Amino acid sequence: MQTTANPQRPTPVSVTVHVAEPRQSVAGIGLMLGSSASNQTGAALGALAFPAIGPVGVVAVRQLVTALVLMPTVRPRLRGLTRQQWLPVVALAVVFSVMNLSLYEAIQRLGLGLAVTLEFLGPLTVAVLSSRRAIDFCCAGLAAVGVVVLTDPGPTTDILGVALALTAAVAWGCYILLNRSAGRLLPGLQGTAVANAVSAMLWLPVATWWFATHQPTAVGLLLAAACGLLSSAVPYAADLQALRWVRASMFGTFTSVNPVWAALAGWLFLHQGLAVHEWTGIALIVVSNVFVSAGAVTARRSTLGRPAARLR
Repeated sequence: MQTTANPQRPTPVSVTVHVAEPRQSVAGIGLMLGSSASNQTGAALGALAFPAIGPVGVVAVRQLVTALVLMPTVRPRLRGLTRQQWLPVVALAVVFSVMNLSLYEAIQRLGLGLAVTLEFLGPLTVAVLSSRRAIDFCCAGLAAVGVVVLTDPGPTTDILGVALALTAAVAWGCYILLNRSAGRLLPGLQGTAVANAVSAMLWLPVATWWFATHQPTAVGLLLAAACGLLSSAVPYAADLQALRWVRASMFGTFTSVNPVWAALAGWLFLHQGLAVHEWTGIALIVVSNVFVSAGAVTARRSTLGRPAARLR
């Protein structure tokens, strides 16, 4: 499976993985868990700002803050970028906007735990479609059952909220494919930093119009800025270091904890409780993702082992 953290903040893909000592592996696991918790805490703080500045205002501030943090930190080289390098970067900028806005609108309607869980179908779908194993397709079926259990379709179902969350899932899937391309063309976080800068430029006129017509509050702006830091800047740094100490496949498996963190953050910060059927749906989707990720590890190991067997 492609290794990504929550779509609210991209995961660097061009990382050199070194053989880690046991302490480094433990530290890497701690960083992965901390990154996920930071990401969902940031999302919860962003949701707290909805009454003051709305999802549009939160996304606008978040994109601007992320760019202001990443550009001076990463210092990407803009001169000399070719058309081939700019294409995935610009596409990523558009995907960031669609992904974050649709997710935050879904959070407002469905709650944090449900929205993030549905969004998690994006990377799961990419992983399944890139696999040829029958069990992965069975896992996709299990995830589909999880969606039905989670959303409990009926007259009171928020169809628009579910559609927005699934739009975020599609955007996350597109992000994975685009990030692969950008990661091959630009080293480290350069592609992510430039894409966020382009996204910030796209959002600047939106932010100007939005805050001119919707008077913001200081608390709302601070919460949105904290969302940008906790859901973007902190996870970027943590994920980058974690990927140096743990296998990418393990990283992919650990992203499965995101819906659980989201449900807990929603309960703790937003007082959003979940019914039994909602926890059951979350569990089914998370288990599906774990099995697909673990299967990718086994498949890769067996593939890498075949040439060695032929040489004997």
